Amino acid sequence: MVTPEAALEAAFAAQPRERFLPPGLRHAAVTDGPLDIGHGQTNSQPRTVRAMLALLDVREGQRVLDVGSGSGWTTALLAELVGATGSVLGVELVPELVALGTADLAEAGVPWAAIRAADPDRLGAPGDGPFDRVLVSAMATRLPEALVEQLTPGGVLVVPVAGVMTRVSRGPGPGDVEVTEHGHYRFVPLVGG
Repeated sequence: MVTPEAALEAAFAAQPRERFLPPGLRHAAVTDGPLDIGHGQTNSQPRTVRAMLALLDVREGQRVLDVGSGSGWTTALLAELVGATGSVLGVELVPELVALGTADLAEAGVPWAAIRAADPDRLGAPGDGPFDRVLVSAMATRLPEALVEQLTPGGVLVVPVAGVMTRVSRGPGPGDVEVTEHGHYRFVPLVGG
């Protein structure tokens, strides 16, 4: 059986960061810091992405929502983790990044993943849920209950909230959630969150 750490290593090897950066920034892919991809958005720091994915604990065959998919890197990494028996939906508000992420994802070899325009009036993708896992790559000011509601029982949400990486595990009953905090981080703001 593949360990979670080995699955993460394999995902990062299969989906190198430089593939998801604008051509002029690909030389900086090895930098362990966020990189500006335009429109006020960034390609997140690799160490942070790895930490978030470890907290998310993605399993093969799961349905995953990637909120704030940007250039598509996290969507592709999630797709590697769920494998062809799972599915990943990335949502992004910036139309230019939807186009960029979709093009980058098309070359990633993971047809079970897709990126589409986010609904500016609804956080996440409630019409497509529920999801086993939800990853948010932008800073919420408070815990986004709309995303918690899009989780299956046993589902997990990882989201930075007011500077703190937050993991939410949904239990079997309504309102049955466990919230844990995992260090301080900086992200671009989550619109609607």
